[in-house]
Amino acid sequence: MLTIGTLARRTGTKVQTIRYYEQIGLMPEPGRTAGGQRRYGEAELDRLAFIRHARQLGFTLEAIRELLDLSDNPEKSCDEADQIARRQLRQVELRMARLEALRTELKRMVHECSGGNTADCRVLEVLRDHSECLTDHDEIGA
Repeated sequence: MLTIGTLARRTGTKVQTIRYYEQIGLMPEPGRTAGGQRRYGEAELDRLAFIRHARQLGFTLEAIRELLDLSDNPEKSCDEADQIARRQLRQVELRMARLEALRTELKRMVHECSGGNTADCRVLEVLRDHSECLTDHDEIGA
């Protein structure tokens, strides 16, 4: 059996985060010693590693809850997991498109900067007036 500190170290998760996951029901209530210390087994270690990896891939807590439900019910269709992953992929692609638009705009701003005084600074000019932008980056992936 693992203490919460050991579980945290083995998964790279903060103790407070583990407690939060228990509070919101992603992690089950742990067993406790007679002194009230939390104790975790391999199943909890695996579940927390699953949650942590899903978070690293950008899944929302609600999507993780859905994925855990699927994992806990092996008779369910894999199509549901696939749909959740596809939804996450679409979100990542939208964010990437937005980041690319921001990158393009920032590169242009920096390139057009003459290095003179701030009264003629292209960076400040573009930041003041969104119509100076080449892309509508506020709408992409928002």
